[in-house]
Amino acid sequence: MTNGIGSCRRVAVFCGSAVGDNPAFLREARALGETIAAAGLGLVYGGTCIGLMGAVADAALAAGADVVGVLPELLLAREIAHRRLAALEIVGSMHERKARMYQLALAFIALPGGYGTLEELLETVTWAQLSLHSKPCILINTANYWDGLLRLLDTAVAAGFVKPENRGLLRVAADAAEAVAIAAGVL
Repeated sequence: MTNGIGSCRRVAVFCGSAVGDNPAFLREARALGETIAAAGLGLVYGGTCIGLMGAVADAALAAGADVVGVLPELLLAREIAHRRLAALEIVGSMHERKARMYQLALAFIALPGGYGTLEELLETVTWAQLSLHSKPCILINTANYWDGLLRLLDTAVAAGFVKPENRGLLRVAADAAEAVAIAAGVL
């Protein structure tokens, strides 16, 4: 574990370890890293150099942001750890990764991704529902990627499984600029 992580205000980003098949996903990941840096914020993310995760980190680093990665031990052997970060923390499990990212973040933003991204995002929204935090949880709906999830959540409200006020815990942003504005408390 790297010590010396300062008190920089950081945004946690959940996103894919792949880039996906739509070039808009990669463009938005890079824009998010640049926008986080331009807002004077830092980034905390999953700690890899691959996929959208690597792209958002590289863009944030190139724009001067403080970037902290949190990587579970089980991923170390895959040699995907990003080596140019301000700090790379190695934790024992995926659960510890989420808990540490939560500690370091003022808000959570999700870009497109797979099971891991979805799980991380929904857990942070669940924590907000349980009043464990009041940090913004934000989706960037690049190329309408999250439309299916948003329809599912609306169905859960209509069926009585999600309270309407809790549906509002997940904010939707059109792009990186809107997401960072929400995260920073501007919107």
